[in-house]
Amino acid sequence: MKIGIFDSGIGGLSVVRAIHELLPGLDIIYVADQAHVPYGRRQMAEIRSFSEQITRFLLDQGVELIVVACNTASAAALKYLRQTFPTLPIVGMEPAVKPASQQSLTRAVGVLATPATFQGELYQSLVHKYGDGLQIYQDTCAGLVEEIEAGHLKDATTRHILETALEPMLANKVDTIVLGCTHYPFVLSLLREIAGDKVQVIDPAPAVARRVETLLRSEFDYQDRPDKNALLNFFTSADPVLFRHQIDTLLGYKGRIQKLIWTNEGGLEIEKKNHQ
Repeated sequence: MKIGIFDSGIGGLSVVRAIHELLPGLDIIYVADQAHVPYGRRQMAEIRSFSEQITRFLLDQGVELIVVACNTASAAALKYLRQTFPTLPIVGMEPAVKPASQQSLTRAVGVLATPATFQGELYQSLVHKYGDGLQIYQDTCAGLVEEIEAGHLKDATTRHILETALEPMLANKVDTIVLGCTHYPFVLSLLREIAGDKVQVIDPAPAVARRVETLLRSEFDYQDRPDKNALLNFFTSADPVLFRHQIDTLLGYKGRIQKLIWTNEGGLEIEKKNHQ
């Protein structure tokens, strides 16, 4: 059985990692739409269009479940995708406001996410439902996605972006920080270094992996086979050589890498040249 996972870039690889660790025998096809990264500054309608075409491409590859491993795409397109593909199980990302509300002792929570995620109906509904009695401090961490895409996980610019976001939160007694973008777990060690040991950081990827496992077992009676050599196929709409380096650096996985081309009609095609 194959599942499809997509993001605007490499952030969704944090979700790939969590799912592969939980279900090592599961075949995974991953699409990084790096030609359009970051999604966070784009219009909602544009993100919905990208998400629909990537979903159609993944279905053509034979996947039976989709993970929208991008908080921005989930905010913009998750409802639309479920309406467009009503029989397809789709798992999305949502900022972990609920567990943060349950875990915070100071009742002060920080959320790091893109502008599109903060503007989305999904985030607003979570705050309305679980934010009663909480002080929620938000920051868009402008430029952080681009730094992570460039592989700058611990350099001075990345540190400055995080310090700018976190210092006002820490001054307001925030004790729980929600990662509302799948790119951000890749700077988790630096974030924890800045925030300190007393601040808990919620990475949503493990919860998404557990949700995928639950759906696979209930909808498909899936039984994982850890002894099986899982298929890991990766696609990028940008530079596959750079993408290979990113995968090696962040995950250390080996898998087939192919380049996707956005057509004039707005669909996706596989470039004939393969990048092993």
